[in-house]
Amino acid sequence: MIPLRTALVPRGIPVVNRALLAVNIGVWIYVVALSRDPAALDAFYARYSFDWSELVRAVSGGTATVDAFVPLLTHMFVHGGWLHVLGNMLYLWIFGDAVEDALGGAPYLALYLLSGVAAAVAQGIVAPAPMVGASGAIAGVLGAYLVLAPASRVSTLIFLPPFITMVDLPALVVIGMFIVLQVIAALADLRLTGPAAAQEIAYFAHVFGFLAGILLLTVLRRGGGRRARTGWG
Repeated sequence: MIPLRTALVPRGIPVVNRALLAVNIGVWIYVVALSRDPAALDAFYARYSFDWSELVRAVSGGTATVDAFVPLLTHMFVHGGWLHVLGNMLYLWIFGDAVEDALGGAPYLALYLLSGVAAAVAQGIVAPAPMVGASGAIAGVLGAYLVLAPASRVSTLIFLPPFITMVDLPALVVIGMFIVLQVIAALADLRLTGPAAAQEIAYFAHVFGFLAGILLLTVLRRGGGRRARTGWG
């Protein structure tokens, strides 16, 4: 299933969400430019990806500086491939606008970043390995959206070989199916590889980012919140 648009339309321009999209895409363009110099590209990923093991070593060894914690934030603006960045940005574009409209710009940014941090730490504890991507932060946005508007309709592209069709489904179905699949995949990987093995896809980051988004929504949501109007836009 690929979501294409949602019935919740923000009343204003979601500046923060658009800025997050722009930064992610801008960094990816920079990564593509760096690909002409493999050494520079490797150095970039080494500097800005998050590695839980390295952070633990720095903290336990008493050598931790601010630089050691920077990758907790920078990793969520770096991606590993075209499908990685395009898939993440699609979900951020579809669901992020309404969440920002409900929370306000600053609380939305806090939810996004803190969800990404929580997701990275959880993934690092379960399967420590260098990681990049906004998936954990965006999973937090999905968790918040699900709580805010579980019944809102999401126009979704569904592949039923040999047919492709588009249907309107409740957010509860679209996002609910996404997180259920992440839980199943995470548990399967944990069972097959053991807790110390690195995962190619950070399923636990998705799961814990999603839970963090739900928890943070209850903390950050302003009294009553702002409701996005219903309609296509």
